[in-house]
Amino acid sequence: MLYDINQIKEILPHRYPFLLIDRIDKIEVVDGKRVITGTKNVTINEPFFQGHFPDFPVMPGVLVLEALAQCGAVMVLSQEEYKGKLVFFTGANNVKWRKMVLPGDVLTLEVTEDRMIRGIGRAYVKAMVGNEVACTGEINFAIK
Repeated sequence: MLYDINQIKEILPHRYPFLLIDRIDKIEVVDGKRVITGTKNVTINEPFFQGHFPDFPVMPGVLVLEALAQCGAVMVLSQEEYKGKLVFFTGANNVKWRKMVLPGDVLTLEVTEDRMIRGIGRAYVKAMVGNEVACTGEINFAIK
């Protein structure tokens, strides 16, 4: 493990109930691109399960995408030149939800930085439950 929850809280401004990542497993460079891998342990105690849906709890797809965005924000904000800044989600393209995320699932989050120009960036995202793809897409962000 690279960062535990306390270290993540030192990097991100998010707090309960909106901090949606539990740990960062690694940040590496693959084919010249920075890649981060993190984990979200999905539990029945999540506040969104009270209303989505009480008789069939499913993690909302937009929150899976938000967890991916937070993971990407850790990747950006852990770089020395961006420490103390904020990362804002500015768009999402080609997002596909392929598997429901349920209580008890361990969500593996992977974000690959594609490009960053003058504080504006794009990344490719993938969330997995075990060996099954739960969500893929492309996110855009701005650093302030």
